[in-house]
Amino acid sequence: MSNTNRALNRILLALAGLVLLAAGAVTAAAGLVPDIAASWTATGTFLMDQARAALASAPLPGRPGSWWSVAAVAVFLVAAALSVAWLASQGGGRTPRLARDDDGDRGATTIDAGLIGTAVSEALDGNRLVVGSNVSAWENRRGTGLRLRLEARKGASPRELADTAEELVRGIDALIGHPVPVLVRITTGVRSRVAGADRAR
Repeated sequence: MSNTNRALNRILLALAGLVLLAAGAVTAAAGLVPDIAASWTATGTFLMDQARAALASAPLPGRPGSWWSVAAVAVFLVAAALSVAWLASQGGGRTPRLARDDDGDRGATTIDAGLIGTAVSEALDGNRLVVGSNVSAWENRRGTGLRLRLEARKGASPRELADTAEELVRGIDALIGHPVPVLVRITTGVRSRVAGADRAR
């Protein structure tokens, strides 16, 4: 329901975790093994000398500092801007409001997702196929959509569950007055395992 690329996010988190794990392992090894500590110190000293030499090779005219420092700040600012743009492109997230109809000077009508959730619960009252439901609204770049989750009773027919979901979606469209994007998820859970199985009659 959102624009968040979950696969990419998980890959980035995995890479960040591996980098942190490797850094922690190297730090721990440097603290426990004298040879690794000496090598770590020598490497750090070498890198610091190289950095000082690079800064000295490109001084700013008429003032202290180096062009490399300016370049580092510029790279940091570009990276920060890209990070902000990437965060802004992620999914808008959950919202309590499903729809809004402006009628000029007469005012506006807002439909909350809670109203739809109550209507769905009443429509499913006494339904032998479903033991629970959940309704939430989510924003994305294309507008606001609805996510409808139905918790199926053990042994319920998938075909009948799909028909029930389709009937609920038609009822939601009629209640709102126009079609809305709906993501339907049919799941099982603790209530499905505890509730009695559905039997053919």
